[in-house]
Amino acid sequence: MWKMRSVLCLLLLLCCSAAFVAAQRSSNVTSKWKTLSGDAPKVIARGGFSGLLPDSSFNAYMFASLISSANWTAWCDVQLTKDRVGICFPDIKLNNASDVETLFKNKENTYLVNGVPQKGWFSVDFNFKDLALVSLKQGVYSRSPRFDGTPQQILTVQDVATQVKPPGFWLNIQHDSFYSQRNLSMRSFVLSLSRSVIVNYISSPEVKFLQNIASRLNARVTKRVFRFLGEDDMEPSTNQTYGSLVKNLTFIKTFATGILVPKHYIWPVDSSLYLQPHTSVVLDAHTEGLEIFAADFVNDVPFAYNYSYDPVAEYLKFIDNGKFSVDGVLSDFPMTPSASIDCFSHLGKNDKTQAKLQIISPEGASGDYPGCTDLAYTKAAHDGADVLGCPVQMTKDGIPFCLGSINLVDKTTAAQSPFMTNARDVPELHIKNGILTINLNWSDIQKLTPAISNRWSEFRLLRNPKARIDGKIMSLEDFLAFAKNATSVSGVMINIENAAYLAKQGLGVTGAVMDTLTKAGYNNKTAKKVMIQSNDSSVLEEFKKSIYELVYFVDDDIGDIENSTLLEIKTFAKSVVITKQSVFPNDEAYIIGQTNVVEKLQSASLPVYVRLFNNEFVSQAWDFFSDSSAELNNYVLGAGIDGVITEYPGTAARYRRNRCLGFKDLPPYMSPVQPGSLLTLMAPQFMPPAEAPNPVLTEKDVTEPPLPPVAKINPASDNGSTAAGPNPPPNGQSSLVGSILMSSVAILLAMIVVS
Repeated sequence: MWKMRSVLCLLLLLCCSAAFVAAQRSSNVTSKWKTLSGDAPKVIARGGFSGLLPDSSFNAYMFASLISSANWTAWCDVQLTKDRVGICFPDIKLNNASDVETLFKNKENTYLVNGVPQKGWFSVDFNFKDLALVSLKQGVYSRSPRFDGTPQQILTVQDVATQVKPPGFWLNIQHDSFYSQRNLSMRSFVLSLSRSVIVNYISSPEVKFLQNIASRLNARVTKRVFRFLGEDDMEPSTNQTYGSLVKNLTFIKTFATGILVPKHYIWPVDSSLYLQPHTSVVLDAHTEGLEIFAADFVNDVPFAYNYSYDPVAEYLKFIDNGKFSVDGVLSDFPMTPSASIDCFSHLGKNDKTQAKLQIISPEGASGDYPGCTDLAYTKAAHDGADVLGCPVQMTKDGIPFCLGSINLVDKTTAAQSPFMTNARDVPELHIKNGILTINLNWSDIQKLTPAISNRWSEFRLLRNPKARIDGKIMSLEDFLAFAKNATSVSGVMINIENAAYLAKQGLGVTGAVMDTLTKAGYNNKTAKKVMIQSNDSSVLEEFKKSIYELVYFVDDDIGDIENSTLLEIKTFAKSVVITKQSVFPNDEAYIIGQTNVVEKLQSASLPVYVRLFNNEFVSQAWDFFSDSSAELNNYVLGAGIDGVITEYPGTAARYRRNRCLGFKDLPPYMSPVQPGSLLTLMAPQFMPPAEAPNPVLTEKDVTEPPLPPVAKINPASDNGSTAAGPNPPPNGQSSLVGSILMSSVAILLAMIVVS
């Protein structure tokens, strides 16, 4: 009964069963694949969908069946019990992914495994009936344990074959020598099983085992795959390292039809986690007539920085690089390679877009380079951003420039500069020991080094360390000139914050922006689109007479919006930016539902842009399977938003072109997840605690008093910051302020000369 309930829960994760049927008949890319057979690479689900659910559990296998490509292959790590029953379990030690130690506290043992003593609970100490009450659990501590409360029995190999009925079945025999030493024969088990179960692949890292079964298996039914371990690891039957064996594929061909290698055998990475040139192992294997499969694909572990935390980009490097393709990939997240193969492979940058979606990069490609620098903007334009953003800050001498924070410590190396003497607390802006941009002249800021924003450094997820301080900070004038000359860019978004505070400091940011836009030629309808964004309605009121698209940013998470609020927003804005949680609210990173905020805003003719999308898996709800493309898909297809604001525009641009969006019936790996469906797989005591719903946005929340007039600040009252430049450009200040400033400088110079 529990298995039936599990299946029903898993079905809720899909929009409808028709999507799965459509996937069964959808064809793969017609372009010639560079695999050995010329067919599309295979998707091999390691223990089912083990990236989310307990490895080798019924739920994990069924979920993989429901959300993977139609011809997916189920992977089973085979262990043997004392009574010679073969079970699917991810590790030779049962305590690594089950609660066996709780039920059998006195069964702990120590054995030599490949010459290394290991302590734990081993299957060889149990009859299968002893394991009936043992429940599988998540064995990777960085993954969610909330699915562990649902009873998940250990499955026999026959259970997986007969109950899951996967299109392909792969048995991995990892420790034949260990079991042989205890009078348990993997060879006998496999040969006996093959009489009743179709096994498509059998892999092992032991040469002797594959040699012993080679003549007893029908090669047309079961393919034998030699699994490579680390290059320096020793293969027990030949006493050679795997690094030396990979250079002798002619020998491997004598007992195997394919090889399975860790992915770094194909695309090595250096000690800094950057890709090195690919090896020849794929081409060498194909030359020998061997299929080659790549292992160790996971979405939720850092991989080479070259992929910008985008798992689809990594898969495409192995299957669609123009030179070779592996014949299959072994993944904990089989949905991602399924989509990579069927939806994202063989795409060109000029391929037709399949979704009407505006891509806005608020600081350029700030996931790859320091934000608001020439390098970040150049990459964003190259990657397919429609709109480049500039968060405007002001210098002491009235120069507007692009930077993601008024506090230079956040986005530059100012904390390591002599300007740290200017650091102070600014309670009004909730800044402690910061260096405000308004305390330095533009010439001083140009001397600073920009710094990449590592939003998820607490999880040790760094962004492109080699470029962490690369690029040049751009003035608003230079930014506008760059955007105008970028042929692929359709517009700019100018973000204005802290306008009231700046006015009190004698700096008129709205006037400075207006003047710079006019000077750059953006004040006519033939120029590129200009979007003015602010979380302050009084700022947008300043631009009401302009031709620009005024964008109101609701920076708080909201659960609903009053009709009167919609009417009020329409008086000062033409579109709205909201947070991701205002669309799909979540508790502890589990989606609990979907609001009607997008629908309400669009019904009021207000386009909706959502922020902030990142590729790092920790930025996404569990429901999106650590896959940035899956997250985008849910907001675009599931919520119907008009645009995304992202620090990785390349990922969004590729998503927008994916061919699956053009299918009449969406395949399951491109179908939005039903909000709240993952919660149905949890036992009540394992569900995240309920949180208070997000508040309703009221008319009072969006109404702001008019901006104060720009204060007339006497330079003599300066707090020790650097002197203003002699010729500040227009910044919205009155001419009287400028006259006072120049007069003061003249008087000071005269006094120096006289003395």
